[in-house]
Amino acid sequence: MTGVPVEVRPRLVTRLRSAAVVMGPAFVVAVAYVDPGNFATNMAGGAKHGYLLLWVIVGASLLAMFIQYQSAKLGVVTGRSLPELCREHYPRPVTGLLWVQAELVAMATDLAEFVGAAVALNLLFGVPLLPAALITAVVSAGILALAPLRRRRFESVIIGLLAIVLGGFLYQALRLGPPTGAAAGLVPGFAGADSVLLATGMLGATVMPHVIYLHSALTRHHHVSDPGARASALRAGRADIVVALGVAGLVNVSMLVVAAGAFHATGSPGESLEDMHAGLGDLLGPGAALAFALALLASGLAASSVGTYSGQIVMEGFLRRRIPLALRRLLTMAPALAVLASGVDPTKALVLSQVVLSFGIPFALVPLVLLGRRADVMGDAADRRATTWIGAAGAAVISALNLFLLVRTLTG
Repeated sequence: MTGVPVEVRPRLVTRLRSAAVVMGPAFVVAVAYVDPGNFATNMAGGAKHGYLLLWVIVGASLLAMFIQYQSAKLGVVTGRSLPELCREHYPRPVTGLLWVQAELVAMATDLAEFVGAAVALNLLFGVPLLPAALITAVVSAGILALAPLRRRRFESVIIGLLAIVLGGFLYQALRLGPPTGAAAGLVPGFAGADSVLLATGMLGATVMPHVIYLHSALTRHHHVSDPGARASALRAGRADIVVALGVAGLVNVSMLVVAAGAFHATGSPGESLEDMHAGLGDLLGPGAALAFALALLASGLAASSVGTYSGQIVMEGFLRRRIPLALRRLLTMAPALAVLASGVDPTKALVLSQVVLSFGIPFALVPLVLLGRRADVMGDAADRRATTWIGAAGAAVISALNLFLLVRTLTG
């Protein structure tokens, strides 16, 4: 019937089934790379500086693929999540410090997700921001309820929401036309302190510290001792990451390109999400405005669910404690509700939340690099020296950007 020998078919089917089992976690992780914080930072960067910071998105996306593969590999090889390994191999004060900063990161993450989804509901239906945030909490809790018992269904819902975000921005990009001059944005450069702030926010919005913890937990169930099966799982996981984060990178590039073409090129301000929504409607038609709002809503709902799930993994790993997901949802959403109730500009809150996330990246990345190179943790799968140097360089660049930003903030 086919050209495949009979004896090869069972082996081929087994490999395909193994790959299918491993595929999926990266798509859950990828949602965090296109959350409402990305809308705020990427589109603000495009509106203010055109294509200048396109290189930041491309570089951050490539760095994200490297980091998430290291996290996934850690889970597959050890059968433990990154927080669990930190607890096992580091002193209690260090573990406590890592847990505290991870919880702060979770709150900053929820701030971005809730504000983004609330703004989307306001744009679509005129719902005031505070009630809209409460609606977001209820809907995302329903999605989150699928995670513990119906992992595949949870992944399918998240992938569906990611597809809505991708479709929304591809529609806007097609309406806008070819991005003339975008190639110049691939050359690294800045234009003043404001562009550095936005670049740091873009990095924080793209390389998300909470999903570094999460990815290792999602893949730990694929732990096998057989070297051949482990290699197969790692190959499938690598493909999963390239496809999922490739899609996320395409969405992020589309965000900046749309904002640069629609706002920077025309002199429109595009300073807030509301301005961007209205501007897209004026320039590209009501369909583009609707696509923007729907993409923002899908992003906020999906990323909020994933963020809370990550928080549970963090507490379980660092402290060996679990609390009901509903209670965790209430605790981490409190700062977001306070911000919305205070009347702070939502877009500014989103950008600042992403800067906070950028400060949290080294706290997840440094332990990941240090544990990945240890033979007593990873066995014969321990990272080579070149891999360790790449991870260390990424952590150093992020830390340097954060330090520069802090100095400019304190002295400016």
